[in-house]
Amino acid sequence: MGLKSMVLLLSTALKIHFMKFTGALNKMITMHENPVRYALSIGDDILQVNGLINKQLEFYFSHKHFCYCDKIVDKVYRNNFCYDCYFNNPAAGDAIFRPELSKAHLGIADRDLEFEQRYQLQPHVVYLANSGGLKVGVTRQAQKATRWMDQGANQTIVLAETSNRHEAGLIEIALKEHVADKTNWRNMLTNNFDAVDLLAEKKRLANLLSDDLQQFISANDEIFNFEYPVLEYPVKVSSLNFNKADNFAGTLTGIKGQYLLFENGAVFNVRSHEGYLVDLVVR
Repeated sequence: MGLKSMVLLLSTALKIHFMKFTGALNKMITMHENPVRYALSIGDDILQVNGLINKQLEFYFSHKHFCYCDKIVDKVYRNNFCYDCYFNNPAAGDAIFRPELSKAHLGIADRDLEFEQRYQLQPHVVYLANSGGLKVGVTRQAQKATRWMDQGANQTIVLAETSNRHEAGLIEIALKEHVADKTNWRNMLTNNFDAVDLLAEKKRLANLLSDDLQQFISANDEIFNFEYPVLEYPVKVSSLNFNKADNFAGTLTGIKGQYLLFENGAVFNVRSHEGYLVDLVVR
């Protein structure tokens, strides 16, 4: 065999067994199928993540971040905003994280009234989810299924339907004394939690609301179910974090919520690393 033929064969083998992608990580795209289908946008490429299960993934962090405002920065804050965006951009305003603080319905601006009215003055739902245990949450009506899959919910039900974000936030605040408002991510990823009668919980919690909030209780009692592409759930999880180590490698064994699950219980939260500039090697 000539040298040229040998080089061609080697090149072909590398293309089959070695792929490298470079760019900013983005939250995984979810599609409500059985199981949930995932796609990962990294730079100009979109990877079908379900097809990467059982493959070796290697991540290398460049110590740079691509911010919401299209700037590349060295340091980011909550939800991976740069300093200026975190303190000034309406996408990082208080009502994003605490819906009850929304004032757009009063015509009062926090940072940018036009943006806030567009985002906050649209139908919202308050929901119950079994995702590592029972929890209550708020999201926009138009993206509720995406929100549920992002949180790794096994089952959900709509508790209330409101016309804006503020109303939904008031209901969530009223129920936080009786049910968790955060996902127990360790339980969610180990799939170690009890079954919940969501319809019974909806009725119980609805009766705890004041009369002015009970008007928003939804007549929709449909239970939504989600299955995830996981070969085997870990017994114990260990979180991977680019703020502690700038690279890691492992065999992908599943995907749930916005987490990649690896052998030996290692898990990587893609959403919490959104905007991080990385190299991803797939073998």
